[in-house]
Amino acid sequence: MNRWGIPAWLEKEVRERDKACIYCGVQMVDKKPRGCSRRTLATWEHIINDATIVTSENIARCCATCNSSKGNKDLADWLHSNYCKNHGIKDNTVADVVKKALNTAKRLTPNERET
Repeated sequence: MNRWGIPAWLEKEVRERDKACIYCGVQMVDKKPRGCSRRTLATWEHIINDATIVTSENIARCCATCNSSKGNKDLADWLHSNYCKNHGIKDNTVADVVKKALNTAKRLTPNERET
């Protein structure tokens, strides 16, 4: 497991899948080159902000700026934020793994979303 509790097999699977930010699509790097912006630095992300959901449907990689902007906000709410508007991030432009998470959340009742 890595320091975020992600099993090695899942980390490998997600690294292979998410070469670009799942939100904005920028190509990412694992280490920030000296003197360069953190913009393209790959970070670990829980698409649905629940650290107990450690699955390939919820664990992803996104750039440091998207991760910082999203923080612990609800995914659907964040997609309507000024950050997303300014960066052209919409529910139809995100990676498939995010689209699936959005579709799953839409099918849940309000009570199911809270648990």
